[in-house]
Amino acid sequence: MTIRAAIVGPTGYTGLYLLDLLLRHPKAEVTYLASHREELPDITEVFPQLYHRVDPKVARCRKIDPEAIAREADVVFLGLPHRAAMAYVPVLLDAGLRVIDLSADYRLRDPALYEKVYSHAHADPANLADAAYGLPELFRDKLPGAMLVANPGCYPTAAALAIAPLLTHSLVKPTSIIINAASGVTGAGKTPAPHLHFAEQNEAFGAYGQIGGHRHQPEIEQTLSVAAGVTPSLLFVPHLLPIDRGILETIYMEPVEQDVTEEDLFEAYEEAYSEEPFVRVRKDLPNVKHVRDTNFCDLTVRLVRQGDTARVVAFSALDNMIKGASGQAIQNMNIVFEQDEDAGLR
Repeated sequence: MTIRAAIVGPTGYTGLYLLDLLLRHPKAEVTYLASHREELPDITEVFPQLYHRVDPKVARCRKIDPEAIAREADVVFLGLPHRAAMAYVPVLLDAGLRVIDLSADYRLRDPALYEKVYSHAHADPANLADAAYGLPELFRDKLPGAMLVANPGCYPTAAALAIAPLLTHSLVKPTSIIINAASGVTGAGKTPAPHLHFAEQNEAFGAYGQIGGHRHQPEIEQTLSVAAGVTPSLLFVPHLLPIDRGILETIYMEPVEQDVTEEDLFEAYEEAYSEEPFVRVRKDLPNVKHVRDTNFCDLTVRLVRQGDTARVVAFSALDNMIKGASGQAIQNMNIVFEQDEDAGLR
């Protein structure tokens, strides 16, 4: 079968990488690009690298018309900002489309928590309750045939994949988990902002956001609670790297037992991910350069002993625009339509 795909909001970075991956996909065809801009753009003018790659009839964005999209597509990817996505999801679903949302609007299951984190009431709690969280390595069984998929955040993907196996194997305590994370500037989106100017970010490195209250922290806690069956207590601290793409997380945990070994930790990773096409358990330390332009998440772990104290230190690296966003969305599409999971991603 050929999966006919539409993108609503294709002019951001996630739209660019969705298009790039879909154009390489052996069983997908981009049929509709929709924008809420008053002056509808040609995507090849927004992203000149797509020139002569996108059918000119498709390249000119059209209005967001759910019925028209449904006539030409089987699945629609939403590359819209938070809050905007939930305004369109109900009508797209009513039109019979499967929806993969790359915003945060359907990631947090509790509407009250969403309102607390994003300072805005959730407008679609009915569909929120039915959304499948699209982290295949942990929740694959919820994805085949799903009508609405909430594509995870990039930071939560890297964190959950590193932490979940150690919790499910009862090797680390769910308390006092510290996630020290750093991302390239594309994670901040395409909208211009003074702190993202080249002169501000070049040769710079620093933490940002509300320390202890970053919006991704509740998503990580929710994901680990569901995947591991325990409620974690963690501190997430993000940093901005002077690179365009890539995430590296260094995660500090306490072992449940002092006699845990590094072999125990690696065995948990291998048991969880030995059959996973996009998780690489490594002996060496991951590097953002080694995952760039791929849908891989690279993981490793170390046991550090200092006197009578032991610490587990996990490392997770991925491309925030691929496995952290658009690549994972394609992976989810493949599973929803029961195609080869790695189609278009190798």
